[in-house]
Amino acid sequence: MIILKPKLLFYPSINVANVFAKETDVLTQLQQGKLNEALILWQPDEPTLVLPSGNKWQASEALNEQLMAQGWQLYSRKTGGAPVPQVPGVINVSHMYVWDEKEPYSIPQAYQSFCNKLADFFAFYDVQVDIHATEFSYCDGDYNLNILGKKVVGTAQRVVLKNGGGKVVLAQACILINADIEAIIKPVNTCYKYHQQDQSVRAEVHTCLAEHIEQQASIEEYFQKLVKAFS
Repeated sequence: MIILKPKLLFYPSINVANVFAKETDVLTQLQQGKLNEALILWQPDEPTLVLPSGNKWQASEALNEQLMAQGWQLYSRKTGGAPVPQVPGVINVSHMYVWDEKEPYSIPQAYQSFCNKLADFFAFYDVQVDIHATEFSYCDGDYNLNILGKKVVGTAQRVVLKNGGGKVVLAQACILINADIEAIIKPVNTCYKYHQQDQSVRAEVHTCLAEHIEQQASIEEYFQKLVKAFS
């Protein structure tokens, strides 16, 4: 049996479109059996609102102009969920791996495993997190990580088929490190209003890791701690 080493990619500052292209390329390598696991850690280089596909959320020139006036780029992506703000100060995790064929695939099990690894990252800073939905948070879900009831990480997951059989899991997380919460929810609410959605998101239900640690770390240190958590 050939044992393949995990692929590790680090991007302290990268354009959203570029990193998603790299993610797609790595995912293809896993589908082709060239890799068994990969971890991409990245931070966006400029404020960008990532808009999911579907009838509920549609990009347009009018929306793009509204966001540009606020200093935000707009990027549409073929995913589910809700609009996600990406800014420097948010660390993204993309963990891709081949699901063990000996076990039936389980969405809760895959999410729980992913969240446990993320919880290990926070444990390095003596910060305890809980896993649950967070009402009025952006892109809410049952597998948010929360500190004292406030959302600090949002997660998502999808599965693609591996060539020749089997499944490849792509798990993603957005970690609020030291972002300006008020600033990042503004474009999200602009998007909600533009699409005539009743709901809106609130700043006070979010928090950043920096608010719970005495000393801010470098982006490189955060990346190193995440690699340890996923090792």
